[in-house]
Amino acid sequence: MNYMSVFLEQIKFIKEIDKLKYIQRKTKLFSSDRCENDAEHSWHLAMMTIVLAEHSNAKIDVLKVLKMVLIHDIVEIDSGDVFIFDSVKNHDNTVEELKAAKRIFGLLPDKQAKDLIALWLEFENGKTNEAKFAKAMDRFEPILQNISNEGGTWKEYNVPIDKVLSKTKPVENGSKLIWEYSKNEIEEAFKLF
Repeated sequence: MNYMSVFLEQIKFIKEIDKLKYIQRKTKLFSSDRCENDAEHSWHLAMMTIVLAEHSNAKIDVLKVLKMVLIHDIVEIDSGDVFIFDSVKNHDNTVEELKAAKRIFGLLPDKQAKDLIALWLEFENGKTNEAKFAKAMDRFEPILQNISNEGGTWKEYNVPIDKVLSKTKPVENGSKLIWEYSKNEIEEAFKLF
């Protein structure tokens, strides 16, 4: 494959992932009534990773975590966003998302596609220190958003505190400090609404 073909495949991918800006999440921006989109969410997780990496339970490759948080929701271009507290559709739609990962990352040159699919799968499996911290960031941001919005989606969808705590507990796998802070904030917030 020549240099120009590789470049054109990369441009095709870049154009495709612009669609991430149109995938609306249920969670609203901090102290706002506007829902965030997946691109905003991914950017915020990247910034949180840079700022909070020192609080990881284990030593992590920050660049690898950044890549994970920036690509983890790209599959939602095809599969859509599934609300973590959805009582009808299970958030574990990995088969559908893997199909999306193969299609979207497959727009890239072969090596880049394979690398990003492998990284996406590593995030999904949640076993490595990097994946654990990336997943912690992914669960921590909505906690902060919902608290800033006086319960936000928790209140809007009548999500009980025990479900909030169980769905957000994976934060602890990436950072015990961030989980302790989160748990305390959730418990305090639920006293107010």
